[in-house]
Amino acid sequence: MLAKLIIKNIALIDAAEIDFEPGLNVLSGETGAGKSVILDSINFVLGAKADRTMIRYGESECSVYAIFRTEPDNPVWGTLRELDIETDEDVIISRKYRMDGRGDIRVNGNAVSAGMLRKITANLVDVHGQSEHFYLLSEINQLALLDRAAGEPLEQIKKQLAKILSESRELERKLKVLGGDEAARERRLDVLKYQIDEIQRADLRDGEEEKLLSKRTFFANIEKIMHSLSEAVQYLNEDGAVIDLIHAAGRSLADISRLDHEYESLYDRMENLAADAEDIGETLNDLAENICWDEEEAAQVEDRLDLIRSLKKKYGKSIEEILQYYETISQEYDLLSHSDAEYARLTNCLEEIQIQAYALCGQMTKIRKDIARQFCGAVAEELHTLNIPKAQFEAQFDGYTENDIGHVTCNGLDVMRFMFSANAGEPFKPLNKVISGGEMSRLMLAIKTCMSDVNYISTYIFDEIDAGISGKTAKTVAEKFAAISRDKQVIAVSHLAQIAAMADANFLIAKSENHAEKTVTTITAVDDKERNAEIVRLLGGDDASGAARQLADELLLESKCMKQRIRTNYLN
Repeated sequence: MLAKLIIKNIALIDAAEIDFEPGLNVLSGETGAGKSVILDSINFVLGAKADRTMIRYGESECSVYAIFRTEPDNPVWGTLRELDIETDEDVIISRKYRMDGRGDIRVNGNAVSAGMLRKITANLVDVHGQSEHFYLLSEINQLALLDRAAGEPLEQIKKQLAKILSESRELERKLKVLGGDEAARERRLDVLKYQIDEIQRADLRDGEEEKLLSKRTFFANIEKIMHSLSEAVQYLNEDGAVIDLIHAAGRSLADISRLDHEYESLYDRMENLAADAEDIGETLNDLAENICWDEEEAAQVEDRLDLIRSLKKKYGKSIEEILQYYETISQEYDLLSHSDAEYARLTNCLEEIQIQAYALCGQMTKIRKDIARQFCGAVAEELHTLNIPKAQFEAQFDGYTENDIGHVTCNGLDVMRFMFSANAGEPFKPLNKVISGGEMSRLMLAIKTCMSDVNYISTYIFDEIDAGISGKTAKTVAEKFAAISRDKQVIAVSHLAQIAAMADANFLIAKSENHAEKTVTTITAVDDKERNAEIVRLLGGDDASGAARQLADELLLESKCMKQRIRTNYLN
């Protein structure tokens, strides 16, 4: 359950702290007082998309802090462990959002993303607002709702089907590698043979391209190289050039080398320098004498580089990648050359897999149809008590055959839609064709009532689901809320006195001006006297009227007795 909600700087709320109770919590107040802001805050802390407009005017950030208490078997604990988040008896969520668009989300002190937050809160709270009407109009969502009612037996078959489909995809991948039918394989073999022969003829070698590029650079700069080498030889080897000068310097040092160790060291270094210079001179001279322009070799280098460039366009970005590709297609060629038996074996395996998948789809359909009869019957009964006495509700399934197995998913082959008839003699039609807003609200309440025992969600939130109803229907809706809140927490925004009177905790939402002449929304948990006054207001009476107060007292007493009977019968 949602135990505590702390809101700061969201819309008209400056700061608010709400301690929700188990059972039915009702939020009421004048239109425009800020009831929707509280639900927006809850949605925000559950992971809804943030928006700068939610930040209170004049403030730089907003925040919501929530404490949830859940049962030990709630799947949320497994989700937290998967995300490596430490668990305690409470799930504590805090979320901030700033004007610069940045935010901060923490669960039990651990930073998480909005996607991770939604995954966590999916098993904590079910929020029903007007937008959920549109959710239920989608046939895909209707099937998902029915699957939730089917529960674990259907989930187990889904897991089996998902495993089989994974095996099927792997078989199809292998068959694709084998080239499909015989004609396709022959075409593939021809392509592979051409590519293998082309790469083989090239006789590529690792590091070859780098050597060829080096030779191309040499031939492109041969005149400059020859000139530089000849000039360097002259500077070193000609009479009176560098080598002669080094020897002369050495002879000068020879006369004093015996006088001091430092002079001797300099003389030795000079001798070594002369030897190095002579060696360099000889090397330069050999290079200068042996260098020559070979037009045929230069052309061969360019041709070879053109060939490598052409192969790189087809088979890889480098010689290494081309050779790796060669190994891959050689293996594929060998496989395809002897593939008839393997192709037949894989085809038989795929056919067997498809037969298994079709059988599982049949099992899923049977489970869905069985649960649909029970579920739709229960929903129809709930609708009868919600003042749609002739309501009929059923699930319509499209048929399928073995030929449809190519379209199977882990959800099977079923296409299903809910059908509704509100009045006697009217044909069944899809929800989006016939159902009105008021009927949809009651249908959603009926569905929630029937679904409350088949999931781990401990908190249901209803945003003005009572819109457009009154009188006897309003009383029945209040009873449905009391029934759901026997073992679930319900938080409801309502304008109906019947629902407010049925509450275990009432909260009054009011709007006023503070000392700074700014409009603020306040949330107050009301005591018995204040609750009576709010019931009078919701009934449209005058709080000063004794008759109005008496009527409110009677409604509160009647609701208390009704709630006690509902919960006593449930326990028995």
